[in-house]
Amino acid sequence: MAERAYNVLFICTGNRARSIIAEAVLNHRGKGKFRAYSAGSHPRGEVHPKVLKLLERNAMPTAELRSKSWEEFAQPGAPAMDFIFTVCDQAAGEVCPVWPGTPMTAHWGVADPDAATVQEVERKIWEAYRELETRILLFTSLRLEEVDRMGLRERLDEIGKTRSSN
Repeated sequence: MAERAYNVLFICTGNRARSIIAEAVLNHRGKGKFRAYSAGSHPRGEVHPKVLKLLERNAMPTAELRSKSWEEFAQPGAPAMDFIFTVCDQAAGEVCPVWPGTPMTAHWGVADPDAATVQEVERKIWEAYRELETRILLFTSLRLEEVDRMGLRERLDEIGKTRSSN
């Protein structure tokens, strides 16, 4: 019997760069064990074009990526989330919707590429990608079925403090 996929929601304010990157990377690296989604507290309504180019250069599908509100995932009929990660400081401090079920939550803050100067934005997107990919690889290597809830909570918080090595 096949294992079920864990649903993971990445939240950030604009759902334009960081949470989109995390969604794409986890769907690519999660090998069917995870189904990733992303959303924003105040979605910008568009995915950053340089994020799409970076993901495409790394052979990740982008056709289904879109900027959307977190409210979409708090509605009846939305996928039940097993994990919810905030990836920016603003979303971490906001009042989130009430999520159905009891998802594990953690804050995996990453610097906002949109806050960078025009000259720095591409580098900041690449840095966000590397940092999120590092954390996601650590997350996907966890043997979730073997870790108790408290131990898993601690491990998710540790992963959120991990920086990329490049």
